[in-house]
Amino acid sequence: MAYDANQLLAMSQTELDDLFRASPAGPIPNGSAEGTAIIAPGTKYSMPIATVINHFGWQGKVFDAEKGVLKNRILAFGFEAILAKVYKGPSWLDNKECVVLDYSETSLLAHYVRDEIRLIGPGFYLGKVYWAKDRLIDFCLKF
Repeated sequence: MAYDANQLLAMSQTELDDLFRASPAGPIPNGSAEGTAIIAPGTKYSMPIATVINHFGWQGKVFDAEKGVLKNRILAFGFEAILAKVYKGPSWLDNKECVVLDYSETSLLAHYVRDEIRLIGPGFYLGKVYWAKDRLIDFCLKF
């Protein structure tokens, strides 16, 4: 099944977790991706929160697969900042392979942040965000 951001925003947290668990790591992506934050999934608040975050906070990520890094596109201007290392490793959710977006050695601001992504459709990834080992939110990336 092909997914889009609106479908993910409508899913429950359990459905998002099950989809993540059932999906392969996929290749380390390359290029620019449009991002959608998934907060309060499956509620009437999910879409308005995602819209506000997309306009004023975070728009997505730009990957350089060859160098194994990415930068986030942030603020209203899409400024590229907050560098992360990108590699494959075991997920903190289920210990199966995922693509890890690791900020621990590259960012003072996001030092405790770790993202994990898995491929859920052509050029479409579902992600989990952790602060230390605590789960925060989900997100998706469309290339």
